[in-house]
Amino acid sequence: MSCAAVWVPSPCSPSPVPPRHRRGRWRRGSASSSSSSAFRACAGGDASGDGGGGGRPARMVLHDSLEGAGVSTEHARAAREGFAKQVGRLTRLDAETSIAISRGADLARAALCVAAEDDSLVSHSSVPLPVEAFVSRLDDLSTGFLADGYLPPAGAPPQVFLDHLDRYLYVHKGFRRKNGSSDGRAIYLHSVLTCRLGSALMLSLIYSEILKMLRLYGLLEFNVEIFFPHDLNSLPRGYDKHKSKLGDEPHIMTSKSLLVEILKTLKNTFWPFQSNQSGSLFLNAVSANQHGPGNVGDNQTTPHGNISTIEMAAAKAAQHRLMRGVWTNVRFGDMRRALAACERLILLNHDPRELRDYAALLYHCGYYEDCLQYLASYQTAVHWNNPLEIMEDEAVNTLRARVSLILAEDGWCSRRSPATSYWTKNSEPW
Repeated sequence: MSCAAVWVPSPCSPSPVPPRHRRGRWRRGSASSSSSSAFRACAGGDASGDGGGGGRPARMVLHDSLEGAGVSTEHARAAREGFAKQVGRLTRLDAETSIAISRGADLARAALCVAAEDDSLVSHSSVPLPVEAFVSRLDDLSTGFLADGYLPPAGAPPQVFLDHLDRYLYVHKGFRRKNGSSDGRAIYLHSVLTCRLGSALMLSLIYSEILKMLRLYGLLEFNVEIFFPHDLNSLPRGYDKHKSKLGDEPHIMTSKSLLVEILKTLKNTFWPFQSNQSGSLFLNAVSANQHGPGNVGDNQTTPHGNISTIEMAAAKAAQHRLMRGVWTNVRFGDMRRALAACERLILLNHDPRELRDYAALLYHCGYYEDCLQYLASYQTAVHWNNPLEIMEDEAVNTLRARVSLILAEDGWCSRRSPATSYWTKNSEPW
């Protein structure tokens, strides 16, 4: 479901709540226009109609919200545009293509744009993350396979070729895998290229970039697939596609699934409401609503009663750091990067539940009208099949009712004033 095509009634309505390539060889796909339109509509740009509902399109609020609080977002906006440009190159066919081939979008550049935006959001540096410099570093890493003498003799069997590549990347260059999500830097490509320590997602991306360079030079004379590990220790490795087995499919990462998993990992890592551990980030955020929008840990109890007094005290102590977006214990999250991850997932048009999760964060930031719109958009696009989804839908209805009451009580329909108080409490991230 494209968020550009979602039109919902005005929140003031009394109607009831319903139950690269950088080397110049890739061409922009046919999905470019629609993806760009989706970006403009979701970001609050112009729209070509009202869909017959008399409403207005849902928008993305993070950058405008920070600007309203006096925080410059010039570099963050440029990085987001770069990411949206790569998403626009993902046709439906390209999106389902293995990263070992990776047609359409420049995945490495997209990942670096994600890193550049998040770096700008938390650092406020007057200098943007040098994306082009890290693109060059990645190119140098790819050509180093040749320069450092790891290219096997001509006619070598595929497995010998790939063994040389594995030895070059994981032994000679020393890239290692980092487990867990306690440090989000393992999912940022620029950090992985610098520290040579990263998640399986980032190592798979680097592996695919080397394969693309070798294919560009005409040195890859056989079809390769990348085996993506789902355990905690294995490394991504290439194998001869002709030797693929039926059980290999779950271990094949496509272009779109790679970007989705990167962003979902960032969202999970920086989600501000994790202490409840209900198994659903959304339910955790909704259960935190009883503490009030934007406030974590103001009471001693929760609906599930499983947060200790010590944990609540720790949450209170970390609250001001949470709202300033600094590196904290992962359980206290980072609202800025969580919002950014949600917005980029919506651009990827992956799962309507991303609309719901984004709405939960908007509620805590005080953007009630936008929250209500995203909740309505979510409910028009989903069907519920299991107990957890039914519980989440009940929470959606509860949240919509609460937001509707807030809008009616505060007179938001007439004022429509921007909710910048969340950021102005502590606008600097350090």
